[in-house]
Order: sequence, then structure tokens, then C-alpha cells
Amino acid sequence: MGVVVSLEDGKKRPEASIEPLVRLVTGDMDRVNALILSKAGSDVTMIPEVANHLISSGGKRLRPMLTLAASQMCGYGGDDHIKLAMAVEFMHTATLLHDDVVDESDMRRGKLAARKLWGNQASVLVGDYLLGQAFRTMVETGNLQALQILSDAAAIIAEGEVMQLAVAKNMATTEDEYLAVIRAKTAALFSAAAELGPVAAGRPRDEEAAFRSYGNNLGLAFQLIDDALDYGGSSAALGKNVGDDFREGKITLPVVLAYRRGSDEERAFWKRCLQDGAAEDADLVTAIEFLRKHKAIETTVERARHYGAMAKDALAPFKDGAHKRALLDVVDFCVSRVH
Repeated sequence: MGVVVSLEDGKKRPEASIEPLVRLVTGDMDRVNALILSKAGSDVTMIPEVANHLISSGGKRLRPMLTLAASQMCGYGGDDHIKLAMAVEFMHTATLLHDDVVDESDMRRGKLAARKLWGNQASVLVGDYLLGQAFRTMVETGNLQALQILSDAAAIIAEGEVMQLAVAKNMATTEDEYLAVIRAKTAALFSAAAELGPVAAGRPRDEEAAFRSYGNNLGLAFQLIDDALDYGGSSAALGKNVGDDFREGKITLPVVLAYRRGSDEERAFWKRCLQDGAAEDADLVTAIEFLRKHKAIETTVERARHYGAMAKDALAPFKDGAHKRALLDVVDFCVSRVH
């Protein structure tokens, strides 16, 4: 069942795009993609089959592009940023393989999830292989600080996964608790990807902190828009089925807000559908009605715009240039996906 909710706020905004970023990093990204294909190889046939199913499925490669653009913006002149960007993408791919198993998802980027084709065990183990390859490649750079950043991110992401299990189906989850989950699960890798640029270039600590803040806030905005789109977007925009979060019993920010703002009867509905796992197909329409009634989706989008503004502010001290403008455009693109 398809349900479309308008996420517009009535304000006309210029169309945002990541094309300026893509153009700036296209040469480096070709090298990253070649390295990705090389490092995804193995004599164990199933490994490249499973890995390439997801790697070649049309993801935007946004996180490694952040590493490349930040490196260029900071004046880095070596080759290590290629390896670091590849490691970032492998970490992201591994988390997607693992997430789909944990969430029992059927679709990923508009295609059947790897677990539906090869099974849960293969998806988990190939994800582990990609993480191993990511760390092998990080070590090749000899940059201990970069290794520290990505190692920390890997641990934080895993913590986020466990935190999500702890709040799963718990309707008492607060907004702060939910934000802590997505800060770990999603924002940590965005933050690491951006911070690697000034680290590779040997820039001062304040510049590292600025890019770290940019990535963290961009990641929060990105995930909150995803949360909103699940109840008001399209399958094409999401790369999964609209309403999957609801069907999987996920507690996301729109639900947290609607539950807290709702009546006792409405809260009983959310508990039955999400906490007790007794949702029926028709319940998605009712859920969206409650979300609209309490402006939960609009509030979620407002929160995303807030973090997007913080991401932009983090780069404010840097001088104007093509790379800075492209990174600011990325923020607008991520938030404008609701239009």
C-alpha cells in the first residue's frame, strides 16, 4: 500500500544537488571504485558475489566522497585519501549487510537484500570480511590517527546497533535516547569520513574538529530525513519499501513524537502495532494519520534542518571556494530529499 504525505512547509527552496561534489571528486572517485572492486575480490566465490551485489547497487558513495572532498579542500597531495575513502565505503557496506540481518529487511537500494539471496549467515560473514579489508587498507596508509578515527567509529557504530536493540519496541524511548542511537549508528561514520580529510593533510586540530562537527551534524540530518521519508516518501527515494520502519516495529523520531503527543487511545495503538508486533496492513494508514495530526513528520524535518544548519556553521570559518560550496550543497541536498 502506498501512502504519500506532503513534507513541504510551503516555502520554495532552490533545488539542491550533490553534482558539484561529484564533479570535484570524480577523478579520485574512479580510483576509489577501482580499489573497491579489487579489495572486494576473494578466491572464496561467495564473497565477491555478495559484496558486489550491494557495492554495485547504485549507492551515492556519499561518505567516501566526503573524505575525498575534505582532503582536497585541505590541500592534501598524496594518495592515502583513496585508501581511506575505500575503507569508509567498506565500513558502510558492512554495516548495511549486518543491519539487514538484524532488521530482517527484504529490500536494500531497490533490490532484494543480500540476506534474501544468500542467507543471513553469508551476509554477516561477508560484512565481517569487508570490515577486515577496510582495516587492512587503513594500516597500509601508516596513519595512526586515521586508523584511530575509523577504529573508534567502528566501535561506536556497533554500540549504536546494540543501543537500538535496547530501545527496540520500547515506546517509552525519549527523543534524547533516540538521537543517541542515530548519533552512533549513522552520524559516527559521516563524522569520521569528513574528519579524515584534514587528518590526512596534517591540518591543525581546530580544522579536524570543524570537519568532525560538519560530518556529525550532516549524519544526524541525513538520518532524520530518512525517518520522515519512511512515512511520507516514495520507494524510489528510499531504496526500500515505504512504511518498512513501521512494519519492522522500529521506534523512530516521528513515532516517538506522535506517541508522546497522542491520547491514551493513540498510545495504545502504537503499543499494539510496534511494541507488541501486532500491526496489520491497514494500520499504516492510521499511523500516518496520527503522525500528521501531531505534526510529527514536520517536527522531524525541522530537527533535521536544525542539524543541517549546524553542519553548515561548522565550515563557516573556512574561506569560500568550490569545495566548501559543494559541501554546503550536500547539506541542502540531504535535507531537501523531503520535497
